Amino acid sequence: MGLCFWVFVFGYSFSTVNADTAGGANVEGTVFIDGKAHIGKIDNDFVCATLDWWPPEKCDYGTCSWGHASLLNLDLNNKILLNAIKAFTPLKLRLGGTLQDKVIYDTEDHRLPCTHFVKNTSQLFGFTQGCLPLYRWDELNTFFKISGAVIIFGLNALSGRSIRPDGSAVGAWDSSNAESLIRYTVKKGYDISAWELGNELSGNGVGTRVAANQYAADSISLRNLVQDIYSGVEPKPQIIAPGGFFDQNWFKEFLDKTTKSLDVITHHIYNLGPGVDTHLIEKILDPSYLDGEANTFSRLQRTINSSASSATSWVGEAGGAYNSGRNLVTNAFVFSFWYLDQLGMASAYDTKTYCRQTLIGGNYGLLNTNTFVPNPDYYSALLWHRLMGRNVLSTSFSGPKKIRAYAHCAKQSVSSRIQASIIKNH
Repeated sequence: MGLCFWVFVFGYSFSTVNADTAGGANVEGTVFIDGKAHIGKIDNDFVCATLDWWPPEKCDYGTCSWGHASLLNLDLNNKILLNAIKAFTPLKLRLGGTLQDKVIYDTEDHRLPCTHFVKNTSQLFGFTQGCLPLYRWDELNTFFKISGAVIIFGLNALSGRSIRPDGSAVGAWDSSNAESLIRYTVKKGYDISAWELGNELSGNGVGTRVAANQYAADSISLRNLVQDIYSGVEPKPQIIAPGGFFDQNWFKEFLDKTTKSLDVITHHIYNLGPGVDTHLIEKILDPSYLDGEANTFSRLQRTINSSASSATSWVGEAGGAYNSGRNLVTNAFVFSFWYLDQLGMASAYDTKTYCRQTLIGGNYGLLNTNTFVPNPDYYSALLWHRLMGRNVLSTSFSGPKKIRAYAHCAKQSVSSRIQASIIKNH
């Protein structure tokens, strides 16, 4: 069996170091790979990135890092952007983020002016309602078709709800505006791989929250809507939710009540804390800190397996450090140690897709917000995409804790060929 494995090295060399020349003790390690059976299976297009809605006025701690990276103002004629996506053949793109639950769609049912987001700190998420013009939706889909990207679109899940003083959003989802957008999308022949309902409204939520039983009912409504609109069309888009942080009790109730109506359950990861944290690098290089996220993957996997749901698991958004990341950290070489470890760890827990926040925008983009030039993690993602096959193998490492090892059957390999990559922190 052809195998492919990554070895992530934090602070030590993987090969033996001579004590006389290096001034330290020998460091050795052994990777153990069980190739008899796979422990997980990722999607062929496992690597995913996000495009967000944040306007240039989105600022964190006095730093405004989004520029013109929004779905509403991104330069779709930029050749670097186009070629960066085409290199993956294909790259999954998840369109969404915090403001998706304040986006209205300029369709036949929308009778008000199609206005931009305006910064207003008294409003939920710090901005007024914004609008997606249909001409921009046309431009985006033309670009996606040329680039070959696989598109997941996040729908506004707060439509029709009211928000109580305790922060809970109550009432059923009003799907009328979303239905108009989906019908227009089908009429125009645009290829949407999945429709995702809502962003970070699960559990305690971010800004506001929706109860699991109501969210389940709304997800079933979306499923029925898509089945109706895509009647006679195969394959139909997947139904994805909730795009929020893992809360075991909430996710269990949600899964139990959606059963066969949900294709993918998505969760978000920002396990490094806020981007303003000056100790991010120490966290990234601390194996015990990184190991903590394995608990989330493990509990989610058990929750899914113990339910009657047929849904699979995705990481729908992961930027490591929330509030736009941190310049010269989450867009620098050091961040690859977090990112590659996340890709390996997620795969080992049977996660099918992993969406990096962002493709471009903020301080954690795979591409530089201003120049579109790829950041180091872009090449990490591309290398993973080209080398790592779908079958995930049980892998362990005997040696220093700062060495990470993950193994997959090689992508498009021939028997007996082994492809490997070693990443060292110098």
